[in-house]
Amino acid sequence: MSAPSTPSTSPTTDPGSGSADRPLAVVTGASSGIGAATARQLAAAGYRVVCAARRAERVEELAAEIDGVAAVCDVTDEASVAGLAELVGGRLDVLVNNAGGAFGSAPVAQADAEEWRRMYEVNVIGLMQVTRALLPALLASGAGVILNVGSTAGRVAYEGGAGYTAAKHGTQVVTETLRLELFDQPVRVCEIAPGMVRTDEFSLVRFDGDREKADAVYAGVPDPLVADDVADAIVWMVTRPAHVNIDQLVIRPRAQAAQHKVHRVG
Repeated sequence: MSAPSTPSTSPTTDPGSGSADRPLAVVTGASSGIGAATARQLAAAGYRVVCAARRAERVEELAAEIDGVAAVCDVTDEASVAGLAELVGGRLDVLVNNAGGAFGSAPVAQADAEEWRRMYEVNVIGLMQVTRALLPALLASGAGVILNVGSTAGRVAYEGGAGYTAAKHGTQVVTETLRLELFDQPVRVCEIAPGMVRTDEFSLVRFDGDREKADAVYAGVPDPLVADDVADAIVWMVTRPAHVNIDQLVIRPRAQAAQHKVHRVG
């Protein structure tokens, strides 16, 4: 379902309301998982957070919890992203491009073209549209940070993952290109690439609600990463001194030595 063209918010949740001394952050894909955890941890670090995602009820609950701003936004819809930019206004300190997703696990010979399009739209086109729309506000801050949430899948291919790995390689390349294009501007461009992270929805969405398949991804893995582990790293990255750019940070659980090398017990 497409989101409204303009992110919904109420007059009492204006990003600048009562927050003149608080830096402003936007987190996309904030309705669950890494996005929600990042919004909470940024708020705990002193940020006023615009929680952006398609699911209104979830972002409204999260925004109320952390004294943030709820924005119903579909990053793949250009008009919806324009509404998000209007809500944010003229100054933004941090953008976390977290919205993304994996859909399906078929080999290339049986690939579903629509699933591939969805992955490219959200992981690459959506990231581009949000960044393009919010870049003027980030530059206006004088020390903005763009942090893109990639994946170790954006570095190593694996069977059954071509559509997702292609999209996440796209995330990585867009990040690298942005850094080159903005090298003389007052904005940092960073990427975090998580490995195996157990969240409530990622694998379940990938396997179209098949709980057995989703659970098998983490079966026997002692202590996979959780959303808060990644959020903690994101907050560290964006709160470095303004002259320090963390180009990329790969974060995995200790049990995962590589995409194909995972310690499992039992």
